[in-house]
Amino acid sequence: MSPVVVVGAGLGGLAAAVRLAAAGREVTLVEALETPGGCCGTANLGEYRFDTGPSVLTMPDVLADVFAAAGEDMEHLLPLRRLDPYYRLRYHDGSHLDIVPGEEAMTERVRELCGAAEADRYRRFRIRLGELFAAEWPSFIDRDMTRLRSLAQPGVLARLAALGGFRRLDRLVEAHLTDPRLIRAHTFQALYVGLSPRRALGIYAVIAHMDTVGGVFFPEHGGMHAIPQALAAVAEKAGARIRYGTRAVRVEADSSGVCAVRLDTGERLAARHVVVACDLPRAHAGLLPAGAGDWRLRRPRHSPSCLVLHFGLDRKLIGQAHHTLHFGRQWASTFSALSAGRPQPDPSLLVTYPESDTAAAPRGHATLTVLEPTANLDGGNDWHRLTPQLEDRLLGRLADLGYGDLADAPRLTFDPLTWARRGHSAGTPFALDHRFSQTAWFRPAGRARRVPGLHFAGMHTAPGVGVPPVLISGRLAAQRILETPR
Repeated sequence: MSPVVVVGAGLGGLAAAVRLAAAGREVTLVEALETPGGCCGTANLGEYRFDTGPSVLTMPDVLADVFAAAGEDMEHLLPLRRLDPYYRLRYHDGSHLDIVPGEEAMTERVRELCGAAEADRYRRFRIRLGELFAAEWPSFIDRDMTRLRSLAQPGVLARLAALGGFRRLDRLVEAHLTDPRLIRAHTFQALYVGLSPRRALGIYAVIAHMDTVGGVFFPEHGGMHAIPQALAAVAEKAGARIRYGTRAVRVEADSSGVCAVRLDTGERLAARHVVVACDLPRAHAGLLPAGAGDWRLRRPRHSPSCLVLHFGLDRKLIGQAHHTLHFGRQWASTFSALSAGRPQPDPSLLVTYPESDTAAAPRGHATLTVLEPTANLDGGNDWHRLTPQLEDRLLGRLADLGYGDLADAPRLTFDPLTWARRGHSAGTPFALDHRFSQTAWFRPAGRARRVPGLHFAGMHTAPGVGVPPVLISGRLAAQRILETPR
């Protein structure tokens, strides 16, 4: 069968490689780094190991399906555990809300914090979230959006409209819930798609369904980076060849479409299909052949970035949840600052404490990761000056929140300049935002219409950002190739 080259061993590229190799295709996966993972990466600092990519894993069945495509059992190769709580939400007034498994248990937590009337409203809203998810998932998330007719689903669109999917997210949630703390618990997820709750469509309430209802999971061993490691092993077992430390420098095409991929070693890999699963704007800047341009990328709108501090702790934190979200006092103004390309004046912080990943730190020690949303490089800020200022502010905030003085703790800092050096356009690891004009068919296409055999996977294509969508993008690319006679 015609050979396939996959560029990039991130989750999207690995998902495509596993499926193609399992179907009997000759697959070569080219990765510039020495390890798989892409955005789902890892870093070491002395005896500490950190996950440098996503910390929230939802919809584990999507991941399990990749293993199953190669006849493998995920539970055996990559056992996961459901977090409890999924999140701990801490508010500026001193109250907190644990997002826990089970409708009855979660409703009781809401009743304790917000009262019986709000608990009843929450129960009804939880049903609405499930209805939105059931309408969206098969029609727009788990579906190939490379053709305009994919959007022509009048019945589904009418159903989403009736459920409030085309209202603004904050308006949708406020129509069902009244306690500001509970509203924040179901709208902060808009940042996952690069927008404020005032700009995101109600359809993105499905993200709240995924993590507050469906649950958040974590590998039992090896942290989040265990996911790409396991997928790479499955791909190789299925027959794929992975070339680490090798960069693709040019995808070549002739009159019939894709024909080869040039490597930085000088080699030329013949290919009738290529899956580009790396940063798409950068790929269009030199990797791709003439004719591969996509009008959707003429004026890309990137998501905000983030400042991330990874700490090595010489102690354990008693009673600390795996994920804790500390909400700031301000809300609307913080999103306005991001929209204007400025750091937030009073950011909410996501603190990740993967205590169960015992191999990530020496005995009796632990790791702690703190993420602050911030502007990307498009804002024109002087990050050489700004990053130290934000670090100092963040260290002070953590001390006030009870984490102690971490100024002298071993740490790694990832700011927008770091993300840019790691290959992310505009210095953001969250790709393009999900405004309507960059959603579904309007997001960069999964294949190049004028270059047969050229396909795309990853965050920049539909369905979009997040572990499950990226895995789906890899599946869709593989399906298109397997259905093509080339």
